[in-house]
Amino acid sequence: MPCHSMSHTTSLLVRPRMPARFTARSILYVMNLTEISPAIALSPLDGRYRRQTQPLVEFLSEPALNRERIRVEVEWMILLANGYKGNGNTPLVPGVHPLTDEECRFLRSIADNFDAEAIARHAAHEAVTHHDVKAVEYSIDDALDSSSSTLPADSQLPHLKTLVHFACTSEDINNLSIARCVKNAVEHIWLPDVQSIVDELDEKAHRYRSRPLLSLTHGQPATPTTLGKELAVYVRRLERQLRHVREQEYLGKINGATGTFGAHMAAIPEVDWIEASRYFVTERMGLTWNPLTTQIESHDWQAELYGTISHINRILHNLAVDVWMYISRGVFAQEPVKGATGSSTMPHKINPIRFENAEANLEISCAMLDSLSATLTESRWQRDLTDSTTQRNIGSAIGYSVLALSNLDAGLHSIHPNEAAMDKELDDNWEVLGEPIQTAMRAAELAGRSGMERPYEQVKELMRGREISHEDVEKFIDSLDFDEKTADRLRHLTPAGYTGCADRLVDFDRL
Repeated sequence: MPCHSMSHTTSLLVRPRMPARFTARSILYVMNLTEISPAIALSPLDGRYRRQTQPLVEFLSEPALNRERIRVEVEWMILLANGYKGNGNTPLVPGVHPLTDEECRFLRSIADNFDAEAIARHAAHEAVTHHDVKAVEYSIDDALDSSSSTLPADSQLPHLKTLVHFACTSEDINNLSIARCVKNAVEHIWLPDVQSIVDELDEKAHRYRSRPLLSLTHGQPATPTTLGKELAVYVRRLERQLRHVREQEYLGKINGATGTFGAHMAAIPEVDWIEASRYFVTERMGLTWNPLTTQIESHDWQAELYGTISHINRILHNLAVDVWMYISRGVFAQEPVKGATGSSTMPHKINPIRFENAEANLEISCAMLDSLSATLTESRWQRDLTDSTTQRNIGSAIGYSVLALSNLDAGLHSIHPNEAAMDKELDDNWEVLGEPIQTAMRAAELAGRSGMERPYEQVKELMRGREISHEDVEKFIDSLDFDEKTADRLRHLTPAGYTGCADRLVDFDRL
């Protein structure tokens, strides 16, 4: 049977709604992958990498957002009915009696028990309304209808559907829900994962604080350092940025369709709705109140947060690349994983796949976070819906970062210094002592010692482009008019001993 062109094959592959079985000349499709149950994930975050990213489902999935929307709606209902300390716990809406503790528990249980059945009910409402927040409102209505079976006969909840979403625009509910979802995901998952990496780096920095390491500048042998000091640099860089994340404000608002409390004042003008809004956002939602908004909360806090996370991603990307090159150079050795295959044809290989995976997924995360930061701060006048679909990708943006963190953490735990290789590198590069010798010559010239003119040029003529041995260095030192103390100090200097204050600097890693 003759072969056919790739373009023809491709057109068959992308054709929508393929039948379950058909023959296309040389290609036989027995089953459409779309018909397999449970459904096959399109994104690797929900497929191949689900184990690493699954914890984010608790906060950044669509059901998690809808659960939080329910929580915001019912907490607003409770505030409207029971008031708050600042207004003497007086109901904000006339005709509504304060809710009992049992009624409050029932309302809060709607979100607490948002299970598969509740998710399906919400989806059924949204299929009709084509509006996710309206579907939340109707889902709460369903729960209020059912409350009569569990609450006393005189409970007012079955008659309080009108209180659901009272004086709210959808964005009042959305901005608070998203802020709480993101805050929880960052604080409970992302931050601990990054901190685990910082802790591992910090432990290694102190363990190897005095372990000499040949530096390379521009890829060429340069002034030695210590492995611990190099790792401590990353600890300090990361901790500085993590402080920004820990101090991050998560803003929220609940002020109506154009941020004016217009509907609130038209319905019940005697209530201090500005203060009620401040109290609700700060005390009930645990967020920072934003008093001045359009219909939408302006998302500046999101741009700030995603910008900082993206910056941290890039520092970690730098770390992943550096460690990859250290492994290639022989500075780090990797622990072999029993049963793992490094290459399909070369059995000896242990590829640094953890660091490569981290590198790639950090790049994807940065691209998404940068896009979120750039687009969420703009909206047409009072609002448009571009932010709605954009924010549905927050989970993916942070998910790729979490995936990278998982790989980077595993990779860092699987490496150790190859001390023999590090020692050989140092011993093969005595020319790096040209720097301290010519610097000592400068000091000697300034002190009036003879023969120290043009120290840089003298050392350059001796060492540049040549292989230099220990003997060459000693002979050059002896040829100069150093005082005996300086000459003795320079004679005893080795590449491994020329690390300056590197080991002391490790203690500054968290300042």
